[in-house]
Amino acid sequence: MPFPKIAEVRELSDEELAAEIVKIKRDLFDLRILKATGRMEKPHLFKHNRHRLAQLLTIEKERELAKEAEPSTTVETVENPE
Repeated sequence: MPFPKIAEVRELSDEELAAEIVKIKRDLFDLRILKATGRMEKPHLFKHNRHRLAQLLTIEKERELAKEAEPSTTVETVENPE
């Protein structure tokens, strides 16, 4: 199973991105439970899920920084003290 491409992640909306982050975190938790109980069949899924989570969190952070960097569209009026 190849790693997912970052371009696929960039196409997700903010809501889909947040939902996918929660899903991957839950999957990693489930994998840790399987490992602890000795029922782990596919240990490579740890690496795949951690990689996917890193991609998702990177895109989320990029979007946050882009929103902060956008110039303010509101115009402040300055009163003349005369």
